[in-house]
Amino acid sequence: MSKEYQEKHIQDQIDEIINYVEEYKHDRNQNFTVKQLEKTKKKLETRIEKLNDDFKKDDVITFEELGVDKLFIDEAHNYKNLYLYTKMRNVAGIGQSEAFKSSDMFMKCRYMDEMTGAKGIVFATGTPVSNSMTELYTMQRYLQYESLKKNHLERFDSWASTFGETQSAFELSPEGTGYRVKTRFSKFYNLPELMSMFKEVADIQTADILNLPTPEAHYEVIKTLPSEEQKEILKSLSERADDVRNRVVEPDEDNMLKITNDGKKLALDQRLINPLLPDNPDSKVNVCVKNVFAIWDKTKEDRSTQLLFSDMSTPKGDSSFNIYDDIRDKLVDLGIPKEEIAFIHEANSDKQKDELFAKVRKGDVRILLGSTQKMGAGTNVQNKLIALHDLDVPWRPADVEQSKAVRLKALQIGLSQKLLT
Repeated sequence: MSKEYQEKHIQDQIDEIINYVEEYKHDRNQNFTVKQLEKTKKKLETRIEKLNDDFKKDDVITFEELGVDKLFIDEAHNYKNLYLYTKMRNVAGIGQSEAFKSSDMFMKCRYMDEMTGAKGIVFATGTPVSNSMTELYTMQRYLQYESLKKNHLERFDSWASTFGETQSAFELSPEGTGYRVKTRFSKFYNLPELMSMFKEVADIQTADILNLPTPEAHYEVIKTLPSEEQKEILKSLSERADDVRNRVVEPDEDNMLKITNDGKKLALDQRLINPLLPDNPDSKVNVCVKNVFAIWDKTKEDRSTQLLFSDMSTPKGDSSFNIYDDIRDKLVDLGIPKEEIAFIHEANSDKQKDELFAKVRKGDVRILLGSTQKMGAGTNVQNKLIALHDLDVPWRPADVEQSKAVRLKALQIGLSQKLLT
């Protein structure tokens, strides 16, 4: 976008916040601080200053000069992290993270609305709401901003008080050792009215409506028990969490995200916390290795293939411990030829990836390991596929649904023979 349009767009946002602050400052019934609103305002002012200082000197064509009159956005959920300002405090479930690409998309949507009368944008996504209720508000800001303004719902707090409510409930603590009361923005209110408004811009097609043929997959959840070392480490995670909550440590030293990530590592394999710890024979990784070998041995004649998914501990190309090399070494020790096992990370180009997929389809490579990101959409290896194994779970619920859809799509051939573990 041109510098002039960006300045205008950002200034409009600043004016909105100023009006919002003034409105609530004069309302004596409201008892809260406006620090967060002022902080957002300051951030936008800094962005204008940066725009003036750093705007590209090159004389390039701007978005306006391209003459675009229709904007099609696939995988629109990738733009969910759009800024919002709110007076709510200590309420979970309100995503306030901001990505530049989302702010840029919002700016382009506003421009397209001005040029086309709100008829120039098409979003496509399978997960418009994936992680928090604020994402539906974000989608409405992109697609029907004028409708929100018409109904005085352009501010998040107005939208939230009309269509949502907070709930306090006991939930498992991040470190997994106890329960706590947490207030979340987690329940829709006036849902018929909200959906009626959203359907003005949304054509919603669910799996029940489409009724497409899907393979019959057998799901098997395999449970493993923690080792004594894992139990001890889990206690230390609980102590770290208490220190974070009590502000004994600085956020850059330790925080809940680090603790949760260490918990995920611990659940996958205790050696990811400390490589010197013993290799527990009943660990998740070792149980998976046994299952993979059993299926490989049972399907030798058909040369059936298997996919293993792990988003953590991917190979780094150095001598550090990782799950991928550990699994391959153990499968080779059990008798599987090394050339029949491959990592998706070994394919560094589209050509190499296509060649690898061709080997899997023919059964030359019978076991393929990869992450959801690298081995998700576009993985065309279904011809001889018999089993898929998930070693860890993604961070977000939407990722679980998307990975499930990708896996089911991969099972389209030989619908009733597949096993998903």
